[in-house]
Amino acid sequence: MANLWALYQRHPSFVLGFHGTEESLVDKVVAGKTGHLKKSDGKFEWLGHGIYFWENDPQRGMEWAQSGGNPKNKIKKPCVAGAIIDLGHCLDLTTRMGLDEVAEAHAILCDSYAKVLKSLPVNAGGKDQFKRELDCQVIQALHLYRKENGLPPYDSVRAPFPEDEPLYDGAGFRKRNHIQIAIINTDCIKGYFHPIMSAV
Repeated sequence: MANLWALYQRHPSFVLGFHGTEESLVDKVVAGKTGHLKKSDGKFEWLGHGIYFWENDPQRGMEWAQSGGNPKNKIKKPCVAGAIIDLGHCLDLTTRMGLDEVAEAHAILCDSYAKVLKSLPVNAGGKDQFKRELDCQVIQALHLYRKENGLPPYDSVRAPFPEDEPLYDGAGFRKRNHIQIAIINTDCIKGYFHPIMSAV
């Protein structure tokens, strides 16, 4: 999985990420009373295991929190934590090299499952495939492969996701398109803040 273009996998600037969760947790994180937001480590995580953020989209963070968030952990008082993020060494699925590496990880995972005569997991959950067990395993396999082969680990994973119905008749855009970030290395998070809401 070595790549001739690896020099360009480091993002040269900060991004803002937004995470919808319980108000009390946002207050603690922003005040520095607790370390970091909790990593998502379930089997359906779209970008593998990490702390999830909506890139530059506090509204989506709030919508997630208002929808109740994770069904196992219902949010009672919805709120959004903002984070200043340095993506560091980023597996970026908006780039050809990132997509090529994920495709290679999928091929390696297929071989592993075939050797033990098992079927690969599948993504499920309707047209938006909310339960992404296959994608989660592919990303986790990619991280493991890099570790086992002495390649530098990724600090973050970033990907665009088309979601929901077309924005209007004939549109190529969808109502809830977004960019999601999963932070693996918490050193990437330089600080948390309460987003300012203002009508323009």
